[in-house]
Amino acid sequence: MTKILIADNHPVVRLGVKTVLESVPDFEVVADVSSTTELFEQLKKVSPDVVMLEMDIPEINGIATLRKMKNEFPEAKVLMYSGQSEDVYALSTIRAGAYGYLSKAADVDYIVSAVRKVSEGNMFITNELAQRLAFDEGTQKPRRFFRKLSTREIEVLKLLASGKRNKEVAEGLNLNEKTVSTYKARLMRKLNVDNLVDLLQQAKALELY
Repeated sequence: MTKILIADNHPVVRLGVKTVLESVPDFEVVADVSSTTELFEQLKKVSPDVVMLEMDIPEINGIATLRKMKNEFPEAKVLMYSGQSEDVYALSTIRAGAYGYLSKAADVDYIVSAVRKVSEGNMFITNELAQRLAFDEGTQKPRRFFRKLSTREIEVLKLLASGKRNKEVAEGLNLNEKTVSTYKARLMRKLNVDNLVDLLQQAKALELY
């Protein structure tokens, strides 16, 4: 029996995912939570094989939550899922330790196959994404630039794009302001821009808004 924990702050989404997963005879949803606080409370009580973690779950952003889970509950395999751009976040989350990434725009059938693959210790990304990453190299500027960025740089850029100031970014990622300024300078260099307005335009091109 594969034990699954669903972490998403939208009740309708949790119910839908739970309904799909519980239709599979050897799947059991052992808990569903709406915040990172609830997530870590449940992880102490249950031992899921797979955690379906929504990228934008409240309190701590998804990648930071993933890192914390990898440190505190390394046996739980994490499948990230989100309505955010698959091109941007799939590689970012996998670099951070996720076993797979599922877009909310994917077919329902993908949920079952993704959870099964991750539970077996294998990586999961959709065929469409795999093909784009394999064959479109260099054809789309945002994707080519994205591949230059680290997971932490993506996190900083996303928060800047959402209107956060350096101090707020620092607090959100548990960094100091000077480090955030360093990341901002590095992002400008990597994305070939020399001001914040152009940097945010690149964030828009990367679908971070």
